[in-house]
Amino acid sequence: MSLLPLKRPVLNRLTFLILFSVYISVFLNIAYYRQVLAILPLTDLHAVLVFVSMPLVAFSVINIVVTLASFLWLDRVVIALFILLSASAQYFIQTYGIIVDRSMIVNMLDTTVSESYALITPQLLFALLLTGGLMALLAFLVRIKKPAVYWKSLLYRLISIALSTALILLVALLFYKDYASLFRNHRELVKALSPSNSIAASLSYYRHHQLENLPLVRIGEDAHQQPQMIGGKKNLTILIVGETSRADNFSLSGYARQTNPLLAKDQVIYFPHTVSCGTATAVSVPCMFSNMPRAHYDETLASHQEGLLDIIQRAGISVLWNENDGGCKGACDRVPHQDMTSLNLPGMCIAGECYDDVLFHGLEQYIDQLKGNGIIVLHTIGSHGPTYNHRYPPSFRQFTPTCETNQIQDCSQQQLVNTYDNTLLYVDHVVDKAIGLLRAHQSQFTTSLVYLSDHGESLGENGAYLHGLPYAIAPSTQKHIPMLLWLSDDYQHRYGVNASCLSKLAATDDFSQDNLFSTVLGLTGTATHEYKPADDILTMCRSTPK
Repeated sequence: MSLLPLKRPVLNRLTFLILFSVYISVFLNIAYYRQVLAILPLTDLHAVLVFVSMPLVAFSVINIVVTLASFLWLDRVVIALFILLSASAQYFIQTYGIIVDRSMIVNMLDTTVSESYALITPQLLFALLLTGGLMALLAFLVRIKKPAVYWKSLLYRLISIALSTALILLVALLFYKDYASLFRNHRELVKALSPSNSIAASLSYYRHHQLENLPLVRIGEDAHQQPQMIGGKKNLTILIVGETSRADNFSLSGYARQTNPLLAKDQVIYFPHTVSCGTATAVSVPCMFSNMPRAHYDETLASHQEGLLDIIQRAGISVLWNENDGGCKGACDRVPHQDMTSLNLPGMCIAGECYDDVLFHGLEQYIDQLKGNGIIVLHTIGSHGPTYNHRYPPSFRQFTPTCETNQIQDCSQQQLVNTYDNTLLYVDHVVDKAIGLLRAHQSQFTTSLVYLSDHGESLGENGAYLHGLPYAIAPSTQKHIPMLLWLSDDYQHRYGVNASCLSKLAATDDFSQDNLFSTVLGLTGTATHEYKPADDILTMCRSTPK
């Protein structure tokens, strides 16, 4: 008696694509859904609908990708790859609680043979074989039924793509603010969603690996200090880089609430028509410190090219960067810098986050020992959300009631605005404190200060929260930023700067982060061919041009 050959399952192509998309999006993302449930309790119908929408979106995205691949007869390969990546990621997330990101890829590649063997357990082999290997093999074993009419098969797949796209747009329309808050509050969730986590981590590793091999591009090699900045009294500039402070809520911009009571008395020159280079720190900070305007900004080039602080340091000016916002995004890599959160100062720092007052720790002593001209950069955490209530000490809780949760979509609009405005009261305090510090050293230094935020923020207007939307479609609240200058009387007289002229210019002209590069070069008296007088805000108001 002969054995009957094993019959291969037969499916039409559309059914094949849909079934495997369901398997990947639902069954290979159980670890992801468990993490969501841990932070999104299903206490009401709305929360249930948000949760149910997640596998629908995941299915729709995967279905679109594999269906597009089917037009090139690559659907089996793509499905098998997605299954293997997702099964592996899910096992390690569930078993070891790892986060699938670029650093994990680095760890994997740096793991020794013995360490790799230690990870190979019967449970690993069984899980990967059952959920990954067998299902990937099944993707090749399934026979695809040849359509009677090819154009109908093509049409059905196009309809499938259209319906999946429509489903994604519908979920975005209904639950955008919920998704925005959830993923802003819990960025690690994105790294649990397969197979996008493995793909994104691998691409990130590849890009960074490529950049590591690129030589550093030096700029401003002719940098030197202007003669009038050398000799006599030393010069000191403080540059404060704000975080997530939007101009619309600055009382200096005309906001009805008094959110800048201290700065209103400091004789600052405020620039109400200023826009950012990006809507996220990772774009705006390297952009504003580069010699490239936003219209021609090249992120890849900026990542391995010198910037503003390199040039200033080369001119012989002492540079210090104090960090309180998770990193300078490359802007301070080659100058002295310190992470203030690592000090974990009592009363200032809680659970790895610090109030911006920490930036002043040790600054008096640093200034006192400066031998020549200097610039100090203070990178604040400012108004960073969604935990706005963590950005200021209790004494700055002036506007109430406040939003005391990171689930900001659950707060009323007024609670959210109140909490955000309290952060600006604290920003006002921090900038005023820096001005006070400069005033206290006016006998030794000719002093100046610049403040500008990296980007703005959405506070629920039109259903938008936080920041980071693509620049082309981002609301003005995410791009319209506060910027101000403070120049000591000594600076104005010594270098011929007309403050009245600057005030008139600020009130009428448009400015952007593009102006920072040359303005700070001019402010510190750094001469280089990289300096562009037209971009220097002070140019028009100097009695003697730089």
